[in-house]
Amino acid sequence: MRGPINSSADICFSDRSSLPEPVVSCRDSTTSTTWYLAVMSAYILGLDLGTTSIKAVLLEKQTRAVAASQSLPSASDIADFSGIKAKEQDTGRIVDTLNRCIGLLPRDKLQNVAKIGVSGQMHGVLFWKAKSGCDWSNGNFITAGHVSQLITWQDGRCSNTFLSSLPKPDSHLSVSTGFGCATIFWFMKHRPEFLKDFTVSGTIQDYVVAMLCGLDRCVMTPQNAASWGFYNTSTSMWNVDILNATGFPLHLLPQCVPSGELVGHTCHDWHGIPAGTPVGGALGDLQCAVYSCLSAKTDAVFNISTSAQLTFVMPADFKPPDFPQPHSPTTFFPYFGCSYLVVAASLNGGNVLATFVQMLTGWMKELGVELSDQSLYEKMIQCALNQESSDLQVFPTILGERHAPFCLGQMNNISTSNLSLGHVTRAVCRGIVDNICAMMPAEHLRQAGISRIVGSGSAITRNEVLRQEVERAFTQSVIYRQNADSAVGVALVFCD
Repeated sequence: MRGPINSSADICFSDRSSLPEPVVSCRDSTTSTTWYLAVMSAYILGLDLGTTSIKAVLLEKQTRAVAASQSLPSASDIADFSGIKAKEQDTGRIVDTLNRCIGLLPRDKLQNVAKIGVSGQMHGVLFWKAKSGCDWSNGNFITAGHVSQLITWQDGRCSNTFLSSLPKPDSHLSVSTGFGCATIFWFMKHRPEFLKDFTVSGTIQDYVVAMLCGLDRCVMTPQNAASWGFYNTSTSMWNVDILNATGFPLHLLPQCVPSGELVGHTCHDWHGIPAGTPVGGALGDLQCAVYSCLSAKTDAVFNISTSAQLTFVMPADFKPPDFPQPHSPTTFFPYFGCSYLVVAASLNGGNVLATFVQMLTGWMKELGVELSDQSLYEKMIQCALNQESSDLQVFPTILGERHAPFCLGQMNNISTSNLSLGHVTRAVCRGIVDNICAMMPAEHLRQAGISRIVGSGSAITRNEVLRQEVERAFTQSVIYRQNADSAVGVALVFCD
């Protein structure tokens, strides 16, 4: 079972306007055969612009199998020298990495791409000026001067005091720091001159879609709009009246279209992909990750990459509450059609392990020992595999949680016998899993009829200790999906 798709999206999914019309003629069998082979060899290009890496996959349209894939670290983080807990990424580096990723895919397959789907990290925002957001040259696009840095979902500049001063949204979703609308409110108060330089805003994935299609404004799906705040998923509308009363720059709000709908066509050839190739509205990375691996109503997906999520699809007749529930550890995000995911979304996932690695490499560097992050990570995992259990307790919420921002990391039961690298690594991995299980308890899963856990995400894929801890934490059976990620998921959406 894949998520329900609304009727308008079904029409879009069956669109074949990018393929040549068949010529059915006994006197021209060569042309007919050529058309048939073109249809059979058509590919869907799926792109995911994640927090730490960019991934591109080519999905064979007929078999729904991954024909080729590439993934590269974006290395786009910008150091925060502002003292306001800013978390930004270099938009130019992200786009450069995307171009390098596409360039590594087989060119003969790129020439037969029938559709492009794009997903990426939610909540964040960047700004650009219409008609000058990028520069096309040499078969790819680069960012132009009128594009801001990406302010990510991890941004912390909106304090709780500041958030409490914002109007109450007409939505079931609370507004947190790192959400697009909250960030715009922050700039309105602290740097109003900054906003005057731009006419459009969106997520990083929305920006890429707009540049590929040459759009003058941002077109956004409900999956990304809901992640910005001040968007009502029941009416599929922004809280225009509430925002307008505060002087919010309404022209920066994207135009919303249904999730799964095509929004334009490529305006240039791109690494061999022909101009005129249909492009879908950008989707959320969480929803696409779920779509890539969910096959039954009784499945829940446990995704651990930079952050972590435990989620399953709510019944078709479910309606979210009318008001935000800011202290609830679970929330409801729009999926496809009129359906929702119930999500325990933790800010603390693979980024906790990355911080642990950075701490250790920093200590060693101060002691005059050099070791790469990758080598240390592999050594940590091996030590933890040799340490099957530990009585050390780690509460790894070093970034807090949206429902409990002041509940930071802790360690309990520290003794002289549990301070080895294996003990600590095992305890950190167990803590990551236990934290999200506390947000969505086993009883909640049982009552929902969940009988299987599907594991996905880059952190689970590369970390056997995390997999062991996931299997320990659940009474349900646990499986791991190959090719279960957001790039595959968004390709599947536009293949279906």
